[in-house]
Amino acid sequence: MAKMNFGGVVENVVTRDEFTIEKAREVLKNEVVAVIGYGVQGPGQSLNLKDNGINVIVGQRPGKTYDKAVADGWVPGKTLFSIEEACEKATVIEYLLSDAAQIAQWPVVKKHLTAGKALYFSHGFGITFNDRTGIIPPKDVDVIMVAPKGSGTSVRRLFLQGRGINSSFAVYQDATGRALDRTLALGIAIGSGYLFETDFKREVYSDLTGERGTLMGAIQGILSAQYEVLREHGHSPSEAFNETVEELTQSLMPLFAEKGMDWMYANTSTTAQRGALDWMGPFHDATKPVFEKLYNEVASGREAQRSIDSNSKPDYREGLEKELKALRDSELWRTGAAVRELRPENK
Repeated sequence: MAKMNFGGVVENVVTRDEFTIEKAREVLKNEVVAVIGYGVQGPGQSLNLKDNGINVIVGQRPGKTYDKAVADGWVPGKTLFSIEEACEKATVIEYLLSDAAQIAQWPVVKKHLTAGKALYFSHGFGITFNDRTGIIPPKDVDVIMVAPKGSGTSVRRLFLQGRGINSSFAVYQDATGRALDRTLALGIAIGSGYLFETDFKREVYSDLTGERGTLMGAIQGILSAQYEVLREHGHSPSEAFNETVEELTQSLMPLFAEKGMDWMYANTSTTAQRGALDWMGPFHDATKPVFEKLYNEVASGREAQRSIDSNSKPDYREGLEKELKALRDSELWRTGAAVRELRPENK
């Protein structure tokens, strides 16, 4: 395990040069990996495992995602099974259902967690908040995590590009003495470019904060606020969208993704540089209290409980679609759809 310096802090990192795919195959040669759930992470992780030569099967309930698994080449009765049958056959159970579905299916999965098996997560939610989820594994199984830092779509796309996503890893319970090797082997086999060490609690606290913050919640809030101000001051929808979203996503994000924010600033106009440097402080000061409040809600478990309560409702998907439709039908994102049509690659 290599030591790397991140901004002055040394952390443990594993790369696929160090832990090769050949080593991963050797570690997993006698394992049957069952990917439970074919929603967000399931397709990418299972297909990458299969392409890397790992003995993998899928467990999924009947429905649209089951049909998607069949369309992706999983064969009912051979590599595609019910959740219970897949868990029974597995030596490693990748528990990739949604957090609410993990709670609902836990009695089925727990029944097949016999001694020596491994229970694998890609999110620390179920274990960290087990006083709320009831997910308490037996003491004689390994409990491990590999959490890709991106969507399941990205896991698959980057794998096919030969690149690999970065992932965090953790061992919560080592019953066999092989938990770390199993974790790293699975991390490399699902297509990670490198793996950095964490624990279940830190992973879920940072993940929930990030999703609700700059990754999804805060970015939508900030974009809509700027767009509304420009519109209220007489700017057209296309102009407001271009200055709020299009330039950010199509021009500036690739620049700071490539070499950092300082490099992006250095490659914009002097007027833009001055304004950015002057205004980043007020935006920092205005939003930090919101982020502190958000983190405290996550750490207290209240945010987890809200998710459990909401996502467990029988009409959850109908309610979600109403909220997403309101977002989709807003002027901001209707304008975005029209602007995207104008991009040369969409002509």
